[in-house]
Amino acid sequence: MRVSIYSLKSVLYDDEAASVNCQTEAGEITILDRHAPLITVLKPGTIVITNSSKKDQYFNVSGGFLEVGTKNTAKLIVKEA
Repeated sequence: MRVSIYSLKSVLYDDEAASVNCQTEAGEITILDRHAPLITVLKPGTIVITNSSKKDQYFNVSGGFLEVGTKNTAKLIVKEA
């Protein structure tokens, strides 16, 4: 899936990914390929993106929003911690 993470200052990530793990108001979730559409509020914590090569990248955030689209995309708008 295509994952994009935006902060107020820059684009933190914009590439293909195997999964996204993050903290939401409803608890910890993992977004995988072809996830159902979703919009949720992010809680402070660490977003973990696993790329296609199975390497993890970590982004510390103090909040934001996650939108999973119908075209196999995930967009996160975050406030950096």
